[in-house]
Amino acid sequence: MSQATNYDVIVIGTSQGGRLLPGAFAKAGRKVAVVERGHLGGVCVNAGCTPTKTMVASARVAYLAKRGAEYGVRTGPISVDLQAVRKRKQAMVEGARNNFESLFKPLAGLDLMKGEARFIASKTLEVSLTDGGTPTITAPLIFINVGARPKQLAIKGVDSVPVLDSSAIMELDSLPEHLLIIGGGYIGLEFGQMFRRFGSEVTIIQHHPRLLMNEDEDVSDEVTNILREDGIRVLTETASQQVQLLNGGRIQLTVHAIDGEQQLTGSHLLAAIGRVPNTESLTPEGGGIQLDKKGYIQVNEQLETNVSGVYAMGDVKGGPAFTHVSYDDFRILRTNLLEHGSASTHDRVVPYTIFIDPQFGRIGMSEWQARKQVRNIRVAKLPMNAVIRALETGETRGFMKAIVDADTQQILGCAILGLEGGEIMAIVQMAMMGGLPYTALKEGIFTHPTLAEGLNTLFMTLDS
Repeated sequence: MSQATNYDVIVIGTSQGGRLLPGAFAKAGRKVAVVERGHLGGVCVNAGCTPTKTMVASARVAYLAKRGAEYGVRTGPISVDLQAVRKRKQAMVEGARNNFESLFKPLAGLDLMKGEARFIASKTLEVSLTDGGTPTITAPLIFINVGARPKQLAIKGVDSVPVLDSSAIMELDSLPEHLLIIGGGYIGLEFGQMFRRFGSEVTIIQHHPRLLMNEDEDVSDEVTNILREDGIRVLTETASQQVQLLNGGRIQLTVHAIDGEQQLTGSHLLAAIGRVPNTESLTPEGGGIQLDKKGYIQVNEQLETNVSGVYAMGDVKGGPAFTHVSYDDFRILRTNLLEHGSASTHDRVVPYTIFIDPQFGRIGMSEWQARKQVRNIRVAKLPMNAVIRALETGETRGFMKAIVDADTQQILGCAILGLEGGEIMAIVQMAMMGGLPYTALKEGIFTHPTLAEGLNTLFMTLDS
């Protein structure tokens, strides 16, 4: 082993939390090394939030253009130039990467190392640099922020066909004639609706009884109805068993449903079956770091691993895989290690939005979670076609739903499937964070006409 270079702090990976933590320590006078094996910004900037939501925006424009006549707007034939969509997406990603680069350049005491790190001893890493060389580095504080990647499909014949993942599908330069999607979670639904709006035929195959299994059944049912209304074929309780390449490059997928076996034929296949942590090449066992059975790094409520001074943040530690969770992990670590505070993940309530259209935003408990805890609850529910702004904009699909503690009047959770559902949900989130009773929103003054004022009506339903 070569002589190790000593640092005060090492950060492995540069996603949301990993872009801010090095700077915070460097500004505090610490000597910091940042190791990144790929593009700066991690999944969010390069293969997640930034590119996908840019493409979702293009898909929505195509959707609205096709509906022009409903609004009294005359349009000609609508078509999508996927190469232009891709070019726009790439420009957004490049801009975000450049922004990340600018965060590191002016900081004294911070070394950015392009390469792949692996543990070779306790708190000691070997870095295989992209441009050659394998320096050894060590530090008393190490932060692991290496994220996760798409899980590979494992069915018979999979090695004989081209299978897209959530990164590869965004690099297509021509529209799929018929996109087969295995998986009924966030990624499968967002890409499914996106490519349907671009003009592809789309079939979603879900082995569970319904889409979005972690949500309430009424949410799953309404999302399914919306996708089917958009022309997407949704197959639930359907297991993918075998795939093969046919003459002419078409793909045949054999599935087994309640009514027996059938063959689906498509031009492209997307695997959207979840993600796995990027821990193998890191060799955490070399540093004595414990993983769970799925390969995620185990941490306590302060994000520390079983090795004192070694922390994990973001997707690699398991739990909700959202960019804003990585940012909040940064907040916890900054508070505890630089500001001498006592922040933790205990009782952390994580909001999220699925960027289908209409959006689905959720915070706190679902109805089934509250009932599982045998709570005394009341449920408020309002269809979007009862919201004036939704009617005016012609966007009446979906509903608002809130779970309230009947004894304390506190809001336990909220789900909004509707136009700008994530934005409206954030208003309820603020009320929950402030400990406001539901009556504060029921009696609040919201600008008319806005989607937000639907919250008045939503909580008024509890009085009827």
